[in-house]
Amino acid sequence: MFGDFLIRQMMKKQLAALPADMQEKLIAAVEKNPAFFMELAKDIQEKVKGGMDQQVAVMAVVTERKDELARLLSEDANTASHG
Repeated sequence: MFGDFLIRQMMKKQLAALPADMQEKLIAAVEKNPAFFMELAKDIQEKVKGGMDQQVAVMAVVTERKDELARLLSEDANTASHG
């Protein structure tokens, strides 16, 4: 529980530039699908270790997995609106 709180607070800090509703949407998606987001982080980290700039690596991985990411985010939005 405390770990979840800390992760949520760290994510809010990282996502501070986004509107609050988008922050919550992303945080909820990460909480619901942690394995997927761990995979994303691993893929990004591998690209950075390979010499790619971090921001470029993030964009590349997100672009590669955009369909799955969009599906997860839309599922979360549908769950929120129906739950």
